[in-house]
Amino acid sequence: MKNKRMDLLCQKGVKIPNPESVYIGEEVDIDRISGQGVSLFAGTKIIGERSLILPNVRIGYEAPVTLENTLVGENTRLDGGFFQDAVFAGDNVFGSGGHVRKGTILEEEANAAHTVGLKQTILFPFVTLGSLINFCDCFMAGGTSRKDHSEVGSSFVHFNYTPNQDKATPSMMGNVHQGVMLNQKPIFLGGQGGIVGPLRMGYGCITAAGSIIRKNELANDRLILGGVFKEISLPRRMGVYSHVDVILNNNMTYIAGLISLNAWYRFVRPLFVHDFFSEELLLGMQRNLANCIGERRKQLKILNEKLLISKEILLTDTKGKETSAICLHKAAIEKLKKADAIFGKEMDSDLMTREGEIFIKAVETEVGKKRQKYISVIQNLDPQVAMTGSQWLYDIEKKICTPLLITAAKEKSGN
Repeated sequence: MKNKRMDLLCQKGVKIPNPESVYIGEEVDIDRISGQGVSLFAGTKIIGERSLILPNVRIGYEAPVTLENTLVGENTRLDGGFFQDAVFAGDNVFGSGGHVRKGTILEEEANAAHTVGLKQTILFPFVTLGSLINFCDCFMAGGTSRKDHSEVGSSFVHFNYTPNQDKATPSMMGNVHQGVMLNQKPIFLGGQGGIVGPLRMGYGCITAAGSIIRKNELANDRLILGGVFKEISLPRRMGVYSHVDVILNNNMTYIAGLISLNAWYRFVRPLFVHDFFSEELLLGMQRNLANCIGERRKQLKILNEKLLISKEILLTDTKGKETSAICLHKAAIEKLKKADAIFGKEMDSDLMTREGEIFIKAVETEVGKKRQKYISVIQNLDPQVAMTGSQWLYDIEKKICTPLLITAAKEKSGN
Protein backbone atom coordinates (compact mmCIF):
# COMPACT_ATOMS: atom_id res chain seq x y z
CA MET A 1 0.00 0.00 0.00
CA LYS A 2 2.82 2.37 0.91
CA ASN A 3 4.63 1.79 -2.38
CA LYS A 4 1.37 2.13 -4.31
CA ARG A 5 0.67 5.53 -2.76
CA MET A 6 4.23 6.64 -3.50
CA ASP A 7 3.86 5.41 -7.07
CA LEU A 8 0.65 7.42 -7.48
CA LEU A 9 2.34 10.56 -6.19
CA CYS A 10 5.31 10.06 -8.48
CA GLN A 11 2.98 9.47 -11.43
CA LYS A 12 1.34 12.83 -10.63
CA GLY A 13 4.76 14.46 -10.91
CA VAL A 14 5.77 14.73 -7.26
CA LYS A 15 9.54 14.42 -6.92
CA ILE A 16 10.50 11.97 -4.15
CA PRO A 17 14.25 11.24 -4.43
CA ASN A 18 14.14 8.56 -1.71
CA PRO A 19 10.59 7.14 -1.46
CA GLU A 20 11.52 4.61 1.24
CA SER A 21 12.32 7.48 3.63
CA VAL A 22 9.00 9.33 3.11
CA TYR A 23 5.83 8.49 5.05
CA ILE A 24 2.32 9.41 3.88
CA GLY A 25 -0.45 8.51 6.34
CA GLU A 26 -3.30 6.32 5.12
CA GLU A 27 -5.75 9.10 6.01
CA VAL A 28 -4.01 11.59 3.71
CA ASP A 29 -5.95 12.32 0.52
CA ILE A 30 -3.28 12.33 -2.19
CA ASP A 31 -5.63 14.36 -4.40
CA ARG A 32 -4.86 17.20 -1.97
CA ILE A 33 -1.18 17.03 -2.94
CA SER A 34 -0.40 18.81 -6.20
CA GLY A 35 1.81 17.02 -8.70
CA GLN A 36 3.19 20.24 -10.15
CA GLY A 37 6.71 21.06 -8.99
CA VAL A 38 6.33 19.47 -5.53
CA SER A 39 9.43 17.91 -3.92
CA LEU A 40 9.36 15.68 -0.81
CA PHE A 41 12.87 15.02 0.49
CA ALA A 42 14.11 12.28 2.82
CA GLY A 43 12.51 12.28 6.26
CA THR A 44 9.24 13.89 5.18
CA LYS A 45 6.16 12.68 7.07
CA ILE A 46 2.66 13.82 6.07
CA ILE A 47 -0.27 12.91 8.31
CA GLY A 48 -3.81 14.19 8.83
CA GLU A 49 -6.77 14.21 6.46
CA ARG A 50 -6.72 18.01 6.06
CA SER A 51 -3.12 18.13 4.80
CA LEU A 52 -2.85 20.16 1.59
CA ILE A 53 0.13 20.91 -0.67
CA LEU A 54 -0.12 23.33 -3.57
CA PRO A 55 2.20 23.55 -6.62
CA ASN A 56 5.92 24.30 -6.45
CA VAL A 57 6.35 23.38 -2.79
CA ARG A 58 9.64 22.03 -1.40
CA ILE A 59 9.51 20.02 1.83
CA GLY A 60 12.45 18.84 3.94
CA TYR A 61 15.44 19.98 1.87
CA GLU A 62 17.62 20.71 4.95
CA ALA A 63 16.17 18.37 7.60
CA PRO A 64 13.21 16.03 8.21
CA VAL A 65 9.74 17.61 8.18
CA THR A 66 6.50 16.46 9.79
CA LEU A 67 3.29 17.97 8.40
CA GLU A 68 0.14 17.26 10.40
CA ASN A 69 -3.05 18.75 8.95
CA THR A 70 -0.97 21.61 7.60
CA LEU A 71 -1.89 23.54 4.46
CA VAL A 72 1.05 24.66 2.34
CA GLY A 73 0.50 27.34 -0.27
CA GLU A 74 2.14 27.71 -3.66
CA ASN A 75 5.91 28.34 -3.96
CA THR A 76 6.57 27.60 -0.28
CA ARG A 77 9.69 26.02 1.25
CA LEU A 78 9.58 24.26 4.62
CA ASP A 79 13.18 23.23 5.20
CA GLY A 80 12.89 21.28 8.45
CA GLY A 81 10.75 20.86 11.55
CA PHE A 82 7.28 20.10 12.87
CA PHE A 83 4.18 21.83 11.48
CA GLN A 84 0.78 21.08 12.98
CA ASP A 85 -2.58 22.62 11.96
CA ALA A 86 -0.81 25.59 10.38
CA VAL A 87 -1.54 27.48 7.16
CA PHE A 88 1.03 28.95 4.76
CA ALA A 89 -0.75 31.17 2.22
CA GLY A 90 2.06 30.98 -0.36
CA ASP A 91 5.57 32.17 -1.23
CA ASN A 92 6.69 31.42 2.32
CA VAL A 93 10.08 30.20 3.51
CA PHE A 94 10.63 28.52 6.90
CA GLY A 95 14.09 27.37 7.94
CA SER A 96 15.18 24.22 9.76
CA GLY A 97 14.11 23.50 13.31
CA GLY A 98 10.66 25.03 12.95
CA HIS A 99 8.05 24.21 15.56
CA VAL A 100 4.73 25.59 14.30
CA ARG A 101 1.50 24.63 15.98
CA LYS A 102 -2.26 25.11 15.94
CA GLY A 103 -3.82 28.45 15.03
CA THR A 104 -0.88 29.76 13.02
CA ILE A 105 -1.30 31.61 9.72
CA LEU A 106 1.56 32.94 7.61
CA GLU A 107 0.08 35.07 4.86
CA GLU A 108 1.82 35.52 1.51
CA GLU A 109 5.60 36.11 1.61
CA ALA A 110 5.85 35.91 5.40
CA ASN A 111 9.06 34.07 6.33
CA ALA A 112 11.12 32.68 9.17
CA ALA A 113 14.73 31.55 9.47
CA HIS A 114 15.88 28.55 11.53
CA THR A 115 14.65 27.38 14.94
CA VAL A 116 11.46 29.42 15.25
CA GLY A 117 8.46 28.46 17.40
CA LEU A 118 4.94 29.71 16.63
CA LYS A 119 1.47 28.97 17.98
CA GLN A 120 -1.76 30.99 17.67
CA THR A 121 0.24 33.50 15.61
CA ILE A 122 -0.81 35.47 12.54
CA LEU A 123 1.79 37.12 10.32
CA PHE A 124 0.64 39.41 7.52
CA PRO A 125 2.48 39.52 4.18
CA PHE A 126 6.21 40.25 4.16
CA VAL A 127 6.71 39.87 7.95
CA THR A 128 10.06 38.18 8.53
CA LEU A 129 11.30 36.38 11.63
CA GLY A 130 14.99 35.81 12.27
CA SER A 131 16.43 32.77 14.05
CA LEU A 132 15.99 31.31 17.54
CA ILE A 133 12.65 32.99 18.15
CA ASN A 134 9.59 32.14 20.25
CA PHE A 135 6.66 34.21 18.96
CA CYS A 136 3.44 32.57 20.17
CA ASP A 137 0.08 34.35 20.66
CA CYS A 138 0.97 37.27 18.40
CA PHE A 139 -0.31 39.27 15.47
CA MET A 140 2.12 41.28 13.34
CA ALA A 141 1.67 43.39 10.21
CA GLY A 142 3.52 46.20 8.42
CA GLY A 143 5.64 46.68 5.34
CA THR A 144 4.98 46.94 1.63
CA SER A 145 7.31 44.37 0.05
CA ARG A 146 10.05 41.83 0.73
CA LYS A 147 12.51 44.73 0.73
CA ASP A 148 10.36 46.84 3.06
CA HIS A 149 9.07 44.45 5.69
CA SER A 150 8.38 44.15 9.40
CA GLU A 151 11.11 42.16 11.10
CA VAL A 152 11.66 40.29 14.35
CA GLY A 153 15.36 40.02 15.21
CA SER A 154 17.05 36.80 16.19
CA SER A 155 16.78 35.49 19.76
CA PHE A 156 13.51 37.34 20.38
CA VAL A 157 10.86 36.10 22.81
CA HIS A 158 7.21 36.97 23.24
CA PHE A 159 6.57 36.26 26.93
CA ASN A 160 3.05 34.84 26.86
CA TYR A 161 2.68 33.10 30.23
CA THR A 162 2.26 35.07 33.46
CA PRO A 163 3.31 34.33 37.05
CA ASN A 164 -0.42 34.07 37.78
CA GLN A 165 -0.49 31.16 35.32
CA ASP A 166 -2.70 32.57 32.60
CA LYS A 167 -2.24 33.27 28.91
CA ALA A 168 -4.47 36.31 28.46
CA THR A 169 -1.38 37.78 26.87
CA PRO A 170 -1.80 38.30 23.10
CA SER A 171 0.31 41.06 21.58
CA MET A 172 -0.56 43.03 18.46
CA MET A 173 2.16 44.74 16.42
CA GLY A 174 0.29 46.99 14.01
CA ASN A 175 -3.44 46.43 13.53
CA VAL A 176 -5.81 44.62 11.18
CA HIS A 177 -7.80 47.48 9.66
CA GLN A 178 -4.74 49.28 8.29
CA GLY A 179 -2.46 46.26 7.94
CA VAL A 180 -4.63 44.44 5.40
CA MET A 181 -4.00 47.23 2.86
CA LEU A 182 -0.28 46.35 2.76
CA ASN A 183 0.70 50.02 2.76
CA GLN A 184 1.90 50.65 6.31
CA LYS A 185 5.39 51.35 7.62
CA PRO A 186 7.29 48.29 8.86
CA ILE A 187 7.82 47.48 12.53
CA PHE A 188 11.22 46.31 13.77
CA LEU A 189 11.66 44.29 16.96
CA GLY A 190 15.36 44.23 17.81
CA GLY A 191 17.16 40.96 18.43
CA GLN A 192 18.14 39.58 21.84
CA GLY A 193 14.96 41.23 23.12
CA GLY A 194 11.40 40.50 24.02
CA ILE A 195 7.85 41.68 24.65
CA VAL A 196 5.83 40.98 27.78
CA GLY A 197 2.28 40.35 26.61
CA PRO A 198 -0.38 41.57 26.33
CA LEU A 199 0.98 44.57 24.45
CA ARG A 200 0.14 46.74 21.44
CA MET A 201 2.48 48.66 19.17
CA GLY A 202 2.04 51.17 16.34
CA TYR A 203 3.42 51.08 12.82
CA GLY A 204 6.92 52.35 12.18
CA CYS A 205 8.06 51.53 15.72
CA ILE A 206 11.52 50.15 16.44
CA THR A 207 12.62 48.42 19.63
CA ALA A 208 16.33 48.59 20.34
CA ALA A 209 18.28 45.33 20.40
CA GLY A 210 18.33 43.80 23.86
CA SER A 211 15.21 45.63 25.03
CA ILE A 212 12.40 43.96 26.95
CA ILE A 213 9.24 45.95 26.23
CA ARG A 214 6.48 45.94 28.85
CA LYS A 215 4.18 48.82 27.92
CA ASN A 216 1.96 49.69 24.97
CA GLU A 217 3.25 52.13 22.38
CA LEU A 218 0.25 53.10 20.28
CA ALA A 219 1.88 56.10 18.61
CA ASN A 220 3.56 55.42 15.28
CA ASP A 221 7.22 55.97 14.38
CA ARG A 222 8.77 55.59 17.82
CA LEU A 223 12.15 54.28 18.92
CA ILE A 224 11.57 52.21 22.06
CA LEU A 225 14.32 51.28 24.50
CA GLY A 226 13.47 48.84 27.27
CA GLY A 227 15.15 49.65 30.59
CA VAL A 228 17.34 47.31 32.62
CA PHE A 229 16.24 46.56 36.18
CA LYS A 230 18.54 47.03 39.16
CA GLU A 231 18.93 44.09 41.51
CA ILE A 232 16.09 44.27 44.00
CA SER A 233 13.88 41.96 46.04
CA LEU A 234 10.28 42.97 46.81
CA PRO A 235 7.40 41.20 48.55
CA ARG A 236 4.61 39.98 46.29
CA ARG A 237 1.22 38.40 46.74
CA MET A 238 0.57 35.26 44.71
CA GLY A 239 -2.51 35.51 42.54
CA VAL A 240 -2.90 39.29 42.62
CA TYR A 241 -3.17 41.24 39.35
CA SER A 242 -2.01 44.77 38.62
CA HIS A 243 -2.78 46.91 35.55
CA VAL A 244 -6.04 45.03 35.09
CA ASP A 245 -7.42 47.73 32.79
CA VAL A 246 -4.50 47.42 30.36
CA ILE A 247 -4.68 43.62 30.35
CA LEU A 248 -8.41 43.65 29.65
CA ASN A 249 -8.29 46.40 27.01
CA ASN A 250 -5.45 44.79 25.08
CA ASN A 251 -7.27 41.47 25.01
CA MET A 252 -10.55 43.03 23.88
CA THR A 253 -8.82 45.01 21.16
CA TYR A 254 -6.94 41.93 19.97
CA ILE A 255 -10.09 39.82 19.66
CA ALA A 256 -12.00 42.65 17.99
CA GLY A 257 -9.18 42.92 15.46
CA LEU A 258 -9.35 39.21 14.71
CA ILE A 259 -13.11 39.38 14.24
CA SER A 260 -12.63 42.21 11.74
CA LEU A 261 -10.08 39.98 9.99
CA ASN A 262 -12.80 37.33 9.94
CA ALA A 263 -14.85 39.72 7.80
CA TRP A 264 -11.87 40.11 5.45
CA TYR A 265 -11.47 36.35 5.16
CA ARG A 266 -15.20 35.90 4.53
CA PHE A 267 -15.77 38.62 1.94
CA VAL A 268 -12.44 39.68 0.40
CA ARG A 269 -10.25 36.58 0.30
CA PRO A 270 -12.89 34.47 -1.54
CA LEU A 271 -12.57 36.83 -4.52
CA PHE A 272 -9.16 35.24 -5.16
CA VAL A 273 -10.32 31.62 -5.11
CA HIS A 274 -9.91 30.11 -8.58
CA ASP A 275 -9.61 26.34 -8.10
CA PHE A 276 -9.94 23.47 -5.62
CA PHE A 277 -6.56 24.09 -4.01
CA SER A 278 -7.06 27.83 -3.45
CA GLU A 279 -10.53 27.17 -2.04
CA GLU A 280 -9.22 24.59 0.42
CA LEU A 281 -6.39 26.92 1.42
CA LEU A 282 -8.88 29.69 2.19
CA LEU A 283 -11.02 27.29 4.24
CA GLY A 284 -7.90 26.47 6.23
CA MET A 285 -7.19 30.15 6.87
CA GLN A 286 -10.77 30.70 8.01
CA ARG A 287 -10.60 27.64 10.26
CA ASN A 288 -7.33 28.74 11.87
CA LEU A 289 -8.59 32.27 12.42
CA ALA A 290 -11.67 30.88 14.16
CA ASN A 291 -9.31 28.74 16.26
CA CYS A 292 -7.31 31.84 17.25
CA ILE A 293 -10.47 33.70 18.29
CA GLY A 294 -11.69 30.66 20.20
CA GLU A 295 -8.39 30.38 22.05
CA ARG A 296 -8.49 34.02 23.09
CA ARG A 297 -12.08 33.64 24.37
CA LYS A 298 -11.01 30.57 26.33
CA GLN A 299 -8.13 32.47 27.91
CA LEU A 300 -10.45 35.32 28.93
CA LYS A 301 -12.63 32.84 30.83
CA ILE A 302 -9.54 31.66 32.71
CA LEU A 303 -8.57 35.28 33.37
CA ASN A 304 -12.05 35.98 34.77
CA GLU A 305 -11.71 33.13 37.26
CA LYS A 306 -8.33 34.40 38.38
CA LEU A 307 -9.54 38.01 38.71
CA LEU A 308 -12.31 36.85 41.03
CA ILE A 309 -9.65 35.28 43.28
CA SER A 310 -7.40 38.35 42.99
CA LYS A 311 -10.29 40.64 43.98
CA GLU A 312 -11.02 38.57 47.11
CA ILE A 313 -7.36 38.65 48.14
CA LEU A 314 -7.31 42.44 47.80
CA LEU A 315 -10.57 42.79 49.75
CA THR A 316 -9.12 40.65 52.53
CA ASP A 317 -6.01 42.83 52.64
CA THR A 318 -8.10 46.03 52.90
CA LYS A 319 -10.71 44.47 55.27
CA GLY A 320 -13.42 45.09 52.69
CA LYS A 321 -12.48 48.69 51.91
CA GLU A 322 -12.57 49.38 48.18
CA THR A 323 -9.45 50.75 46.53
CA SER A 324 -8.81 51.83 42.93
CA ALA A 325 -7.30 48.39 42.24
CA ILE A 326 -10.42 46.65 43.54
CA CYS A 327 -12.66 48.94 41.49
CA LEU A 328 -10.68 48.03 38.36
CA HIS A 329 -11.07 44.35 39.18
CA LYS A 330 -14.83 44.76 39.52
CA ALA A 331 -15.04 46.72 36.27
CA ALA A 332 -13.03 44.07 34.42
CA ILE A 333 -15.15 41.23 35.80
CA GLU A 334 -18.33 43.04 34.66
CA LYS A 335 -16.88 43.56 31.19
CA LEU A 336 -15.88 39.92 30.97
CA LYS A 337 -19.47 38.88 31.75
CA LYS A 338 -20.57 40.64 28.55
CA ALA A 339 -17.57 39.85 26.36
CA ASP A 340 -18.13 36.27 25.26
CA ALA A 341 -21.74 36.89 24.21
CA ILE A 342 -20.66 39.93 22.17
CA PHE A 343 -17.86 38.00 20.49
CA GLY A 344 -20.19 35.12 19.65
CA LYS A 345 -22.84 37.46 18.25
CA GLU A 346 -20.35 39.33 16.06
CA MET A 347 -18.76 36.13 14.78
CA ASP A 348 -22.22 34.97 13.64
CA SER A 349 -23.29 38.32 12.14
CA ASP A 350 -22.66 39.17 8.48
CA LEU A 351 -20.19 41.98 9.41
CA MET A 352 -21.17 43.84 6.25
CA THR A 353 -21.68 47.61 6.02
CA ARG A 354 -22.09 50.13 3.23
CA GLU A 355 -18.33 50.82 3.29
CA GLY A 356 -17.70 47.12 3.03
CA GLU A 357 -19.92 46.79 -0.02
CA ILE A 358 -18.20 49.71 -1.76
CA PHE A 359 -14.80 48.26 -1.00
CA ILE A 360 -15.62 44.73 -2.15
CA LYS A 361 -17.03 46.01 -5.44
CA ALA A 362 -13.77 47.90 -6.06
CA VAL A 363 -11.71 44.75 -5.32
CA GLU A 364 -13.89 42.74 -7.70
CA THR A 365 -13.15 45.32 -10.41
CA GLU A 366 -9.39 44.93 -9.85
CA VAL A 367 -9.64 41.14 -9.90
CA GLY A 368 -11.54 41.45 -13.17
CA LYS A 369 -8.53 43.21 -14.68
CA LYS A 370 -6.75 39.84 -14.38
CA ARG A 371 -4.55 40.92 -11.50
CA GLN A 372 -5.17 37.55 -9.91
CA LYS A 373 -2.47 37.75 -7.24
CA TYR A 374 -3.79 38.89 -3.88
CA ILE A 375 -0.92 41.25 -3.06
CA SER A 376 -0.87 43.03 -6.40
CA VAL A 377 -4.65 43.57 -6.36
CA ILE A 378 -4.70 45.02 -2.85
CA GLN A 379 -1.69 47.26 -3.47
CA ASN A 380 -3.18 48.56 -6.75
CA LEU A 381 -6.35 49.81 -5.08
CA ASP A 382 -7.03 53.52 -5.20
CA PRO A 383 -5.93 55.09 -1.85
CA GLN A 384 -9.45 56.34 -1.20
CA VAL A 385 -10.82 52.83 -1.76
CA ALA A 386 -8.23 51.43 0.65
CA MET A 387 -9.30 54.00 3.26
CA THR A 388 -12.91 52.94 2.78
CA GLY A 389 -11.95 49.32 3.38
CA SER A 390 -9.96 50.23 6.47
CA GLN A 391 -12.91 52.21 7.81
CA TRP A 392 -15.18 49.19 7.30
CA LEU A 393 -12.91 46.99 9.42
CA TYR A 394 -12.22 49.72 11.97
CA ASP A 395 -15.96 50.20 12.51
CA ILE A 396 -16.31 46.48 13.19
CA GLU A 397 -13.54 46.70 15.79
CA LYS A 398 -15.03 49.76 17.47
CA LYS A 399 -18.53 48.28 17.57
CA ILE A 400 -17.13 45.30 19.46
CA CYS A 401 -14.73 47.20 21.72
CA THR A 402 -16.84 50.18 22.75
CA PRO A 403 -18.93 48.35 25.38
CA LEU A 404 -16.00 46.26 26.58
CA LEU A 405 -13.12 48.64 27.27
CA ILE A 406 -12.25 50.10 30.67
CA THR A 407 -11.74 53.83 30.21
CA ALA A 408 -9.25 54.11 33.09
CA ALA A 409 -6.43 53.11 30.74
CA LYS A 410 -5.34 56.37 29.13
CA GLU A 411 -3.00 56.00 26.19
CA LYS A 412 -2.31 57.89 22.99
CA SER A 413 -3.44 56.14 19.85
CA GLY A 414 -1.44 55.99 16.64
CA ASN A 415 -4.58 55.44 14.50
